[in-house]
Amino acid sequence: MRKNTKAYAVVMAGGKGERFWPQSRLSSPKQLLRLLGNLTLIEQTIERLFPVFCKENIFVITNEIYVEPMRKLIPTLPSGNIIGECSRKDTAPCIASTVAFIRSLSKEPDPVLCFLPADHVINDTAAFAKVVSDSLDVADSSESIVTVGITPQQPQTGFGYIETGDLLSFPGTTKFRKALSFKEKPDLETAKKYFEAGCYKWNSGIFFARSAVWIKEFSRSAPELSKFIQETIGMLQKDGWGAPSFEERFNALKPISIDYAVMENAENVICAEGSFDWDDVGSWTSLRNQIKEDENNNVIRGLHRGIGTTNCIIVGDSKKLIATVDVDDMVIVNTEDSLLVCSAKSAQKIKELVGILEKDPALNKFV
Repeated sequence: MRKNTKAYAVVMAGGKGERFWPQSRLSSPKQLLRLLGNLTLIEQTIERLFPVFCKENIFVITNEIYVEPMRKLIPTLPSGNIIGECSRKDTAPCIASTVAFIRSLSKEPDPVLCFLPADHVINDTAAFAKVVSDSLDVADSSESIVTVGITPQQPQTGFGYIETGDLLSFPGTTKFRKALSFKEKPDLETAKKYFEAGCYKWNSGIFFARSAVWIKEFSRSAPELSKFIQETIGMLQKDGWGAPSFEERFNALKPISIDYAVMENAENVICAEGSFDWDDVGSWTSLRNQIKEDENNNVIRGLHRGIGTTNCIIVGDSKKLIATVDVDDMVIVNTEDSLLVCSAKSAQKIKELVGILEKDPALNKFV
């Protein structure tokens, strides 16, 4: 497979990963943790991109405080390709600012940009690279945003969904369909209907489009972000990322996700069928998809002994024993200074708990 020398990959890695507290902290977020294997999630993501993109065209957009740790962690990328946002604004401002930034530096008049999260787990990297390569070609030759949909393996309430329509004709082995609508994370009954219908895909959060298409769609659905792009391209060419005038305009933007800002109202969206294994590692319960369970359906990382312990996720280290008696369906995570005990059914609420700790002056040191 040839590298696409004209396209850019942008890894969005600014999140704090609150649902993986207490291991994920403000100073060491989820994407910098070795949750699975010897590589961090961000390292795994970058490695998957090298067969398709030139390293000079791979960028990581993160928070300012994570720039230096990521530069040390990923020395294979030019240090200037790992850049930090001055404030957290969610994915739509992230994409808008990066479109302006790449337009300001690219020799290509209208480059294709691929945006993707930093926390996916994909083992079939060859199939992933093929879908990405084919999607870049479709995005380059059309006026559409291309996204990747994953065929559901079971009803799942933790993912957004894409309703797909007719099969479209494009070169390559990847199947492409018209994207009809985007659905937010459903309740279980709705997820079952989506699964049974067969025309819904999990929303992977991976998007491809030419810069002109991004600007056009922002103009239609989020004109303030389109205006921001147009105003800052020249500014970035002159002063670069991080200039006070650029940061002032970025800080004035309202936080909003790309799904709400653009995708739900976009006119032309094409869905590539992801022919690879995929998991969005969003909370502790997602470890069940990646780590083999023991005979009692427990996922164990670290030193543990138990009696009557079933269906639990238990994470620690080799220095401190976690002992359990007659517990079921729990998440137990121990770190040097904190211990989490949570019903597995409530794992999504850990983010809410972190928000409470963050506001408490006596406890925010643990965030």
